[in-house]
Amino acid sequence: MNSPNALPPLSLITDAIAWRRDFHAFPELGYQEERTARRVAELLMSFGMEVFVGIGGTGVVATLENGPGPSIGLRADMDALPMQEKGEIAHRSSHIGCMHACGHDGHTSILLATARHLSETGDFVGKIHFIFQPAEETGAGARKMIEDGLFERFPMDYVYGLHNWPGIPLGQLQVNPGAMMASQDMFDITLYGKGCHAAMPDRGIDPVVVACQLVTALQSLVSRRLSPLDPAVISVTAVEAGSAYNVIPDVALLKGTVRCLQPSVREHVRELMAEMINHLPQAFGVTGTLDYRPGYPVTQNTPEAATRVAQVARQVLGEDSVRWNAPPSMATEDFSYMLEACPGAYFWLGADCEQHSTPLHNPHYDFNDGLIPLGVRLFTGLVTSHSESYSAKR
Repeated sequence: MNSPNALPPLSLITDAIAWRRDFHAFPELGYQEERTARRVAELLMSFGMEVFVGIGGTGVVATLENGPGPSIGLRADMDALPMQEKGEIAHRSSHIGCMHACGHDGHTSILLATARHLSETGDFVGKIHFIFQPAEETGAGARKMIEDGLFERFPMDYVYGLHNWPGIPLGQLQVNPGAMMASQDMFDITLYGKGCHAAMPDRGIDPVVVACQLVTALQSLVSRRLSPLDPAVISVTAVEAGSAYNVIPDVALLKGTVRCLQPSVREHVRELMAEMINHLPQAFGVTGTLDYRPGYPVTQNTPEAATRVAQVARQVLGEDSVRWNAPPSMATEDFSYMLEACPGAYFWLGADCEQHSTPLHNPHYDFNDGLIPLGVRLFTGLVTSHSESYSAKR
């Protein structure tokens, strides 16, 4: 097997940058990635691969096989965000109100380049499944692909995903043996009082006062009912009540999210919220109801797979390149569904350099093309590492 330190051909990287900028210029929202998926499938077929389309809506999977060996999945997300791009780059979005502000154009191009590289070198044994996923941002495209038979149709021993990460210097990588990103659940709290004239509050029951109390009280669940060693975030992000200056409304609504890094903490927070909403409003004569909707689970790496990522990264990027078990993010990622269904790991590839330091989901963001050769080497190195482990056991 070739060393993962071997550089991919310059012509391949040049092509991948061109693909990336084309994807950036024509972004598509979740489950609308028709052009993107069509272009991905065309390229994969031109590499001589068996290609399957329409998985989980607009998802694409390509399989590359080279005799007996491990079955490895590599995933990239394809969807863009409903944002207006404000940058002045030559390849800026041509679609009003839609842009690649999270780097999925880059992830897709890295995986395409990896697919072509491995198809040309054959430097592996077993099977590789290249997974191009729709609707990561809000549509749970990973779950949709799984429900559509992803792991039954394409059995995998391990699955890997990467994400570019502003805030970490270019040439560094973070991977954890446990949680990388938080779960995200959504809630609606409805408070039922009794409307009245604002000049006569004693003749009604004001749900707005209770809503204000509840926003503050919910923070006490994190600070006083959970261990300081169990991270959780409860954010009330919308308060809706009333429509007139001189009317106390009869209903108030709170909306928000809960984010946790452990499934047990996630369930405990839900129980504590239900308890509070059943009791606190009653002290004011108000009735409260909770509609709690589970969303993306914790992005939880398999320790063995995370260790392999770290080992490969040290070979590719250097001995001091790996941030091991550093603080995870309280943001979410629907690759978590794949990690619930299959062993694997998700890792961040640092994106910051002098020319690139814009955060994700910013209207001036553009993917750092300097990540493409690094991503190809890391994905290739992971495949090679599994092949070498398999061959050593025979």
